[in-house]
Amino acid sequence: MTDAPTFRTVTLDFPLTRGDETVTSVQVRKPGSGELRGLTLMALSQLDYAALETLLPRITMPMLQKADVARLDPADLMQLGGEVMDFLLPKAAKEAASPQA
Repeated sequence: MTDAPTFRTVTLDFPLTRGDETVTSVQVRKPGSGELRGLTLMALSQLDYAALETLLPRITMPMLQKADVARLDPADLMQLGGEVMDFLLPKAAKEAASPQA
């Protein structure tokens, strides 16, 4: 099994508008341990809004501010949270979830 990419691109179902800028996609970077400070892995594993609101500005490009996270469509928040979850899963858990035939 190859290593997962460090960046993933999420195309937003409902683009964000910030002034004259329209954000249609967001790159999500695998967080380092230091970027998880002040958060619990349990909250992230449950896709807790407050945990995602804190973490996403630390690992997205363009950087999503807390106000941007608040304006995300729930489907887009779930997409971003799903990428965060996938980054946090150990390799063994990923292999168990999708065994090779």
